[in-house]
Amino acid sequence: MPVETVVWEGGRMSIVDQTLLPGEFKYIFCDTVKDVWEAIRNLRVRGAPAIGIAAALGVLVGTRGKSYESTEELESKVLEVADYLATSRPTAVNLFWALDRMKGVVAAKKDKAPHVVMDLLEAEAVSILEEDKATCRAIGRFGAELVKDGDGILTHCNAGGLATADYGTALAVIFAAHEQGKRVQVYADETRPLLQGARLTTWELMHAGIDVTLICDNMAAVVMREGKVDLVVVGADRIASNGDTANKIGTYGVALLARAHNIPFYVAAPLSTFDLSLPSGDGIPIEERAPEEVTQGFGKRTAPEGVKVYCPAFDVTPAELVTAFITENGVIHSPYPESIAKLAGTD
Repeated sequence: MPVETVVWEGGRMSIVDQTLLPGEFKYIFCDTVKDVWEAIRNLRVRGAPAIGIAAALGVLVGTRGKSYESTEELESKVLEVADYLATSRPTAVNLFWALDRMKGVVAAKKDKAPHVVMDLLEAEAVSILEEDKATCRAIGRFGAELVKDGDGILTHCNAGGLATADYGTALAVIFAAHEQGKRVQVYADETRPLLQGARLTTWELMHAGIDVTLICDNMAAVVMREGKVDLVVVGADRIASNGDTANKIGTYGVALLARAHNIPFYVAAPLSTFDLSLPSGDGIPIEERAPEEVTQGFGKRTAPEGVKVYCPAFDVTPAELVTAFITENGVIHSPYPESIAKLAGTD
């Protein structure tokens, strides 16, 4: 720890192939824009911030190594690559935020030579990566203030270093508390159907020397009732301006359980995950995954041939179930429309 999830070195992009974890830790190269698209779509790289970083670097992958007669020609290629990468996954807003930043570089520098703009594009993509590292550390510092020594913390899915540049959002809170010497006991939901909690979150926490216990998703209520959970911390893929939050499927259920047991429910996310163009979660697009992820996950069939399957990858937790949002600029409390706009600097 920390794990560099996405790397740009020597003009090449590599990622930790998260589909191989926890059995194998391996970096793979993404040498074409199709490789980047496939890595995002098939969850080789995942987590909203990491997806955004991969997309920004993907623009470089898709535009480098070519000769451009004009900046207009380069801009056309950037738009083509960005539009293609935007089709990889629909829910995580960081994907589109990062692509917009890359497109904005060319739009603002049309008077520069193509090779100069290419250098500026690389600088922007690297900035997105480095900014995320600093953002995650700040989220950890603010979040750790909400954790007391001896707390039990439940988390869902994976919002650690593997989902970001290197430190995480929800897990940043836990890492920072641990580094401050606070003893914490983490309960990690396995997170059906792709088991990101079991495969990734437990792997990260164990490597960091943090006490973690894996539970099935349907055990969260019992663990809460037994008094083992003092707070819940999760990440997010898109947050509407009113605080409605899209995160991995199952998060809504965890939030309801937390409310039923009077347990604080925190969402840790960078400000780039807030989509202020959406007044509520009703407008968040929800990705639906292939039925095979449920019927024959990891290659073994567990359901009858031909059974109908509903497989949304995310759900939306209503803002009223969120105790507070932990961001790089501080902790946001209700009323959310006003406080989100104020902290994001848009009021």
